[in-house]
Amino acid sequence: MGRLFVVNLEGKVYSCKHCRTHLALCEDIVSKSFHSRHGKAYLFSKVVNVSSGEKEDRHMMTGLHTVADIFCVGCGSIVGWKYETAHEKSQKYKEGKSVLERFKVSGPDGSHYWVSHEAHVGGSDADDV
Repeated sequence: MGRLFVVNLEGKVYSCKHCRTHLALCEDIVSKSFHSRHGKAYLFSKVVNVSSGEKEDRHMMTGLHTVADIFCVGCGSIVGWKYETAHEKSQKYKEGKSVLERFKVSGPDGSHYWVSHEAHVGGSDADDV
């Protein structure tokens, strides 16, 4: 498989809740108004230590997007998705950005997000940005 190189971030870090691999910095949050099957999710301009799955078209709350699931390189857990293509003009700002699901990552203070019973079960996406 080869040697795994992991980037260690400085500052307020979001990390994989399973293995603590650094994923993103607080300062790279674009929006905290996203939702996933498991509840809250944050849009980041930059994430590290992830690998991408296959690209696929998904119908989300804000329209059709081509996305790829992203996985922690430390343990292989799915941690969110990356927007490859937004098919609607108003959603183009998402392209190249990644969403981390709060349920799957630890916050900068080590906190975990717990799924509420009111979590949205439908397609995942931002409701208001």
